[in-house]
Amino acid sequence: MAKLFIVPTPIGNLEDITLRALNVLKAADLILCEDTRTTKNLLQHYEIEGKRCMAYHIFNEHEQVGNYIRQIQQVATAALVSDAGTPGISDPGFLLVREALKQEVEVECLPGPTAFVPALVQSGFPCSSFYFHGFLPHKKGKETLLKRFAEMEETVVFYESPHRLLKTLEKMSEIMGPDRPVAVAKELTKIHEFTFRGTLAEALQHFGSQPVKGEFVLIV
Repeated sequence: MAKLFIVPTPIGNLEDITLRALNVLKAADLILCEDTRTTKNLLQHYEIEGKRCMAYHIFNEHEQVGNYIRQIQQVATAALVSDAGTPGISDPGFLLVREALKQEVEVECLPGPTAFVPALVQSGFPCSSFYFHGFLPHKKGKETLLKRFAEMEETVVFYESPHRLLKTLEKMSEIMGPDRPVAVAKELTKIHEFTFRGTLAEALQHFGSQPVKGEFVLIV
């Protein structure tokens, strides 16, 4: 019977991968990758050779999920990876897992890297209860969602891209108030990793005074 492993991969620092994850990748007959080039670089770094890799990403997952399941059913062990972090968390993966379970393919998710957990823990905000959203909508529904966040008692965590960070901080300041505490984690585990802690007004001043680059996790 085929088995599908969900394998988290490093979000930046290549040392952030478990021995178990490496063993699964070594044993896998098929590896589904968000970007085969990125995955092959990771495999090459750890001297894992001769692996059959297929592209599985947001642009083909709906049309090709049935084909992928058939491919998985033809092997003993398959692995799903994204470019960084845990597949399914703001990355492709959910549709494949759901369909695999429907087709009675055994699914097992390994523990491992995901950006929001270290960002939340090192923010200094309460993390016994929190709400994780992923990426905000580009336009429609964004303001409504931020208003909902403003009323929550739990710590709220979400992702944001560099070209939208300032507009999001401006809208958050408008809705939540400029004195609302926020932590903004940038480029986690990478050479330019940085976490800003302060108010929304201070965050706007800080990030508005320099080019905005990298990937961000916001905690309020």
